Amino acid sequence: MSMKQIMVIAVDDSAPSMYALEWTLDHFFTPFGSLQPFQLIAVHARPVPISIIQLAGPATAEIIPMMEIDLKKAAGRITEKVKELCKKKSVNEVNVEVMEGDPRDVLCEAVDKHHATILVLGSHGYGIVKRAVLGSVSDYCAHHAHCSVMIVKKPKNKE
Repeated sequence: MSMKQIMVIAVDDSAPSMYALEWTLDHFFTPFGSLQPFQLIAVHARPVPISIIQLAGPATAEIIPMMEIDLKKAAGRITEKVKELCKKKSVNEVNVEVMEGDPRDVLCEAVDKHHATILVLGSHGYGIVKRAVLGSVSDYCAHHAHCSVMIVKKPKNKE
């Protein structure tokens, strides 16, 4: 009995992220039944309140606890969403990990930690300006992750 290969998939609250998860389950898991080739690990990079405050400008420390609660709630919501979708597609073995930090670092670290064979990301389809400012997580991971990287794009006609 060989060990399954590890597939890490990035998850967040966005439509592209959930589309990527559903597409991946449909193409890599559902049809195979008991022959599912991968162990799925969904990773959510939870923002650190401090980094948001630095972006938002001088704000009081009082809002950090509230942001902390909101971010925890969001992470919980995403975890539930992922588990529900997997269950719907008869994929019962999914680990959801919430890690704090920049998604670029978090995802590359998760790949190393789990010795993943493949990293799956949804494409947010940012315009050129937004990508220049934010930097693309998928671009970064494609260059820095120590495994193959698959970027799932939603077909134009499905929007």
